[in-house]
Amino acid sequence: QVQLVESGGGLVQAGGSLRLSCAASGRTFSSYAMGWFRQAPGKEREFVAAISWSGGSTYYADSVKGRFTISRDNAKNTVYLQMNSLKPEDTAIYYCAAGPVLVTAVDVYAYWGQGTQVTVSS
Repeated sequence: QVQLVESGGGLVQAGGSLRLSCAASGRTFSSYAMGWFRQAPGKEREFVAAISWSGGSTYYADSVKGRFTISRDNAKNTVYLQMNSLKPEDTAIYYCAAGPVLVTAVDVYAYWGQGTQVTVSS
């Protein structure tokens, strides 16, 4: 089992940057693919980015490609999401999740954090 805790959210102006972190407990962190998802008010949870267990493969939603970067440090049991050139439409609660494979589907991920709020002002 994996427990996940996100941090790093906050309020930022459009064009700014934030770095989200997701700390995992458990000795099996390195065996999981990790994903970042977000949910804006009144909308469904959507895929943002994912990374394979080794960090060798990554995948991004078209809406964040070129602006966001996902990475992981298996020695620290942590996955990161560097967010640059933020836009007001990036405003959402951001969740990290652990799953068996690198996919975009929400329901494949078995473990979820509690989320961290990101607000981008115009």
